[in-house]
Amino acid sequence: MKILILGGNGFLGSNLAQFLKNKGYSVTCFDIVYPQKRVPGIQYVKGNFFDETDLIPYLQDAEVVFHAISTINPGNSNVKYMFAYSNDFLQSVKLAQFSKEYEFKLIYFSSGGTVYGNQDVQPIKETATSIPINHYGNIKLCIENTYRTFNRQIGTNIIIARIANPYGPGQDYTKGVGFIDATLKKAIHHETLQVYGDGSVIRDYIYIDDVCKMLEQLINYSGSCEVFNLGTGVGVSQKEIIEIVREITGELSVQYVPSRSIDVPKIVLDNSRMKGLITFDCIAVKDGIEMYYRDIKEL
Repeated sequence: MKILILGGNGFLGSNLAQFLKNKGYSVTCFDIVYPQKRVPGIQYVKGNFFDETDLIPYLQDAEVVFHAISTINPGNSNVKYMFAYSNDFLQSVKLAQFSKEYEFKLIYFSSGGTVYGNQDVQPIKETATSIPINHYGNIKLCIENTYRTFNRQIGTNIIIARIANPYGPGQDYTKGVGFIDATLKKAIHHETLQVYGDGSVIRDYIYIDDVCKMLEQLINYSGSCEVFNLGTGVGVSQKEIIEIVREITGELSVQYVPSRSIDVPKIVLDNSRMKGLITFDCIAVKDGIEMYYRDIKEL
């Protein structure tokens, strides 16, 4: 099966590409730059997602397309939102049209950590009413809703993957996301970790290998569900992450600063819908952090 990953050189895309290649899929990574390291057996394409002359030839040849491109992150979305509304959103709509025209399945990487907003009932099911509190989550939800409309109106085959808070090899917190990545690297380099608020923020941290396993299940899924939570169903606070990292590395300096309006206090995803497709135990956060720590130290 021919797989195209838009944003294939990013953290999620590059890990997924290698995972699927190892499973025997034919994988092409499309991104604005070539990766620093190429994996044998994966085709790499340098192209602009917003330039259809670059994009369309590779869409025409794909059977499944993963859409992992976003020009903003939660941290900068209050500043860069206009570009994302006018570019990310519009091009994502065009991608839905192309999926119908060129007959490929589209799997969209949404954000389980931001689309839901504040929720009283946790873990959060896919059926919960989504009310994002930041522009990043709102843009993701706008694209989601548009894709679901396309499914209903013209019969596109689009699946939405609401990914929790992934972490693991290849992540780079300097790009705006990755609390575990930041905590580990600050500890290793003897730098001070800056935490917004008092460390009580709770997230559903999922190791990247588990994300890839779940995403593969969506390739051949043919049921009626359009949205899937990709998470562990377990919430862990930032303070707990800090203590785990201290236990593993031996030290970590932390500075607490005022909280941000863009951060929801708690997000834990109900993964029972995904468990209906695949049965396995997600990697516990302490085990995942230890695995990632060993990976970083080997670099």
